[in-house]
Amino acid sequence: MSFGVSALGYELGEEIPVLDVAAQYTDDMDRVRTYASRYMHRSAPGVGLTDLSLEAARKALDKAGLETPRIDLLVLAVTDLTEYLYWDAAAALLHRLGADGAEAVLLTQACSSGVAAFDVVAGKFATHPEYRTAVVVAASRVAEPYWNRLETGAGCFSDGAVAAVLQRGHDELRWRAGEITTDGTHVDFFRLEAGGAAAPFGTPEAAAAPPRVGGIEDVKAYFANDHAKISAFGAHTRDQYRLVVERACKRAGIGFFDLARLLLPFDNQPAMSGLITALDFPPERTNLALAEDFGHLGAADPLFALARETEAGSLRRGDHVALAAVGRGMSWASALFEA
Repeated sequence: MSFGVSALGYELGEEIPVLDVAAQYTDDMDRVRTYASRYMHRSAPGVGLTDLSLEAARKALDKAGLETPRIDLLVLAVTDLTEYLYWDAAAALLHRLGADGAEAVLLTQACSSGVAAFDVVAGKFATHPEYRTAVVVAASRVAEPYWNRLETGAGCFSDGAVAAVLQRGHDELRWRAGEITTDGTHVDFFRLEAGGAAAPFGTPEAAAAPPRVGGIEDVKAYFANDHAKISAFGAHTRDQYRLVVERACKRAGIGFFDLARLLLPFDNQPAMSGLITALDFPPERTNLALAEDFGHLGAADPLFALARETEAGSLRRGDHVALAAVGRGMSWASALFEA
C-alpha cells in the first residue's frame, strides 16, 4: 500500500506585526519581545475554521487537477473549538466541498492532529482498497472568547488551514511511516472548566469557573512553580519528540540524521531553538526560520512548513522529510515522507 502527496494548498488570516497588536492581548510586552516572532496571522470576525479549511482544500484540489466528488476520504484535524458544539465540522466541510457520500473524519487532539491524520489515511487506505483519493486538512482558528493568542501558550497563535491531497500510487512525497505515542499524565493541561458535561453552561459550577483556558502561568502552578519538575517535564517532552521521529525512521529503514528536513510546530524562537538543540539536529534543516513570520498555526504548522518547502523546490528526489508535533492528551506524532 503506497500513497503520496500530489498537491498542497493553504489559506491564512491577515498578516499582522506581533508588536503592533500585542497590547490587545497582554500587559507583558517584555515577554512577547522575547518570543522574537515578527508576525501572526489573524482572521477577520465571521471567518470560521471551516471557511479557512474550505479555501485551503479547494486550492489543493485545483493544483491536483481533481474534482471534489472524487474524494473518497476527508480528514479534518483541528486545534481549537470549531464554529459550533455538538457539530461535525468534517462533515460540514465535506458538504461544502460538494463531496457528500465520501467518508469524513474529525480529529481533535489539537496540535498533533495534523500529523496524526496521515496515520488515519494510511489505515483507511489499507482497509478500503477502493479508496483512491484522500484530503487531509489541518486547521487553526483561535476561539477568542476562550483562548488568548498571546497568553494561553508561550507563543503567538495564528489562524490558518493547510490541505494535502493524497493519492494511492502517487510516487512523489510518498508516505513512508507514521508513529504516535500518548501520555495522559498531564491530560488536564489547557482544560476549559466550563461548558462540558461536568459543568454545563448556565450552572453555578460553570459560572464559578474561569472563562478562558488557563495560560502558561497555570501550567507552572500545576507543577507548584517547582523549577526541577518543570525542567523534567520539558525534557520528557523533547525525548518524546525524538522517540516518535526515530521510530518512524526505523520503520522506513533510515537513521534520524538521514532526514533532509525535520518540520516541527512553530513555537517562539528561543523555545524552538532549544528543542532543536536538544534533538541535536541541524537548525538549517528545520523550519525554525519560517516560524518567525507566521506564529503558531496549531495543527497546521508542520504541514504548512512542508507546503512552503515544496513551493521553494528545496526537496530533492529521495529526500526524507519528517513532520512532528505534540498535542492535547498529551500525544506526540510523526509522519515520514520521501520526496
